[in-house]
Formats: sequence, structure tokens, C-alpha cells
Amino acid sequence: MNILKVIVLGIVAIIGLVLITALFVKKEYSIEREVIISKPNAEVFNYIKFIKNQDHYNKWVMMDPNMKKNFKGTDGTVGFVYAWDGNDKAGKGEQEITKIDEGNELDLEIRFIKPFEGIAHARMTTKPATEGQTRVTWSMAGASKYPMNITNLFIDSMLGKDLQASLVDLKNNLEK
Repeated sequence: MNILKVIVLGIVAIIGLVLITALFVKKEYSIEREVIISKPNAEVFNYIKFIKNQDHYNKWVMMDPNMKKNFKGTDGTVGFVYAWDGNDKAGKGEQEITKIDEGNELDLEIRFIKPFEGIAHARMTTKPATEGQTRVTWSMAGASKYPMNITNLFIDSMLGKDLQASLVDLKNNLEK
């Protein structure tokens, strides 16, 4: 019985430590990755502004090949909504184009429904790097409620690697 008490106390102590630590972790998070693509800026931007093209490079979209997708509006224009309902890895949610600065910037609001509710803001920017090359920067920012904000300690490494992998796939697709 003493062993059981020690185990229970240990579990309670770990949970308490996590909850106390979460009190001191920022609720906001921000990640950013970039890649250089050997294509002109206009060509790269005209590809990324169409959200349906994410089917070919976005790691999260590609997690579930049987994902159900619904679209509202005209892809590549402000107000276009790409909704998805996928497996446990892909979850459920939608993303909406909220701003387009033609040839420079695409802003998206991502509304997650499952497995956790939340809102993130993503931005993809393109800038000429050198002759015939484009620098693509993909950033994402949002906030996590207490105590889930504890995950913000790891979010850059968790989401950052997926963001970078998606950018590498984008680069490979466009440079074919």
C-alpha cells in the first residue's frame, strides 16, 4: 500500500509541477521558417496564393490522404475558405485567406476544431533573393490557454520541423 501512495504522490507532484510551470510560460507563440526557391518571385507567389496547392506541399494537409475537404469562395482571393476533416493526426478545422498583398504576402486565419480548438495566424511572404531566386518565409502565431500553454515551450521544435519540411516540399515541387 505504501508503494501505491508513493506512486500517487509522485503523479500528483508531476502534475502540480506542470501546472505551476505553465503559470510562467507565455500564452502566445510564434514560429517562422524560410527557404530559397530557384524560381522567380511572381511564379512562386502565384503558386502559394492558391490554398488548394497546399495539397502538394503542406505536411499537415498530407497527413491524411482520405481527408474530407470543403471549399467556399474563389481560391487565391481574400475570403476563400479551405475546410478539412481528417484523421486523428490531421484533425478538423479550416483556413481562410484574410489578406493578399499581390506578389509579396498571403495572410491566413487557421481555425482548429479538433483535436483542440484554437486560432492561429499564418503568413507566407515572398521576396526576390537573387536573380531568379525567391525567399519564401512561412510564419505562424497564436495563443494557447492555460494550462495548454505549457506546450509553447516545445512548439517551435514541434511545428517548426513540419513547417520546414513543408517548405522543402514546396521548393522541390516548384523546382521540378
